Amino acid sequence: MDQEEALEFAQHLADVSRSIALRYFRTSLDIRWKEDASPVTIADCKIESTLRSVIRDRYPDHGIIGEEYDRTPGGRYSWILDPLDGTKSFAMGNPLFGTLIGLLDDGEPVAGLVDLPAMGERWGGTGRRTIFTDGVSNGQANVSSCRSIDAARLYITAPPGADPDVKYAGVETLSRVAAITRPVCDCYAYGLLASGYCDLVIEDNLEPCDYLPLVPIINGAGGRITDWAGNPLTLNSDGRVIAASTERLLEAAIEVLHNSPTAADSVTG
Repeated sequence: MDQEEALEFAQHLADVSRSIALRYFRTSLDIRWKEDASPVTIADCKIESTLRSVIRDRYPDHGIIGEEYDRTPGGRYSWILDPLDGTKSFAMGNPLFGTLIGLLDDGEPVAGLVDLPAMGERWGGTGRRTIFTDGVSNGQANVSSCRSIDAARLYITAPPGADPDVKYAGVETLSRVAAITRPVCDCYAYGLLASGYCDLVIEDNLEPCDYLPLVPIINGAGGRITDWAGNPLTLNSDGRVIAASTERLLEAAIEVLHNSPTAADSVTG
């Protein structure tokens, strides 16, 4: 399957998901809690079930990996979906939620899309290029040229001092040293990185639906995205993700994470 064809279809899926998300956004919603204590709403379920149906109609032999429903096995290709990345934001009327859509070719992410329905912004990438559109402008997204942590604008899994029992000392160090640090705003942070508005994003406890659609977007904008040890992201990655505008910045951040005893033990253990 051609990457451009995949991205074009992902755009269609995003148009479908956006209309559903906006139908429910800032309305009265019942919130259920899953076994992992994460919230889910009717919008999450409606978006994913609808996208699954659209995919089955067009590509009946493709697999589907989603956030809310069991995996549908397929052959070489699988679509990966996160209907609402940032359900807590969505449920609280915060517009910084998104839909993630990606295509895997034998497990490798080859096309990805991030759509921010309430913001009207979208990034779609193939690994070779990433296009940003906001309904007015439409063009290539490019990361910044930042190469050092002390100059970096950082979105990170926890803001400085937010948790007295910080899980990784390296996270605290990066938060303190970076030029500007803000808590991660779900998938929006990666779109901002692709467009050069921030330089570094670090998260943990992510699922494949959260990070695999991002890989072609960050790579297509000229950036780098790996796990905390610098390895390529796969379906079997441990959920620790680092995205950076340049290879040097990525390496510098990984070095800080590894220099923390707790981080080093976790990454190599």
